[in-house]
Amino acid sequence: MSERNCFKLGALFALLAIMLGAFGAHGLKAVLDEGQLATFETGVRYQFYHAVALFITGFLMMQVHGQIWLERAGYFFLVGIILFSGSLYLLACRDILPTPNWIGPITPLGGLCFMIGWALVFVSQLGKREDED
Repeated sequence: MSERNCFKLGALFALLAIMLGAFGAHGLKAVLDEGQLATFETGVRYQFYHAVALFITGFLMMQVHGQIWLERAGYFFLVGIILFSGSLYLLACRDILPTPNWIGPITPLGGLCFMIGWALVFVSQLGKREDED
């Protein structure tokens, strides 16, 4: 993933997080119970965190071109947003949207993608000297 794509996707997913957060707070408040709203809000929060992570990854890529670990981290953050937050949105709204039973086990896979993405950001910085920053 290029730094430009990290910035574009980061902006898109941040925008969608704001929109979904507002929709959850206003449009779903009368439809979902407290637990479902909390699940929905968790999806929004982690989507926003990892939209910012895409920006951070893009900035780091600007400093070190061709950094394969950062490119991979960007992909893991993207897949994590889709699997983790997307599955939480569906689980929270399962009473009003048709949701397949297999969606529940998808959430931890998205969380694993987030962890791998952060680990790859860490690995990308190994071996750098302090004076290179």
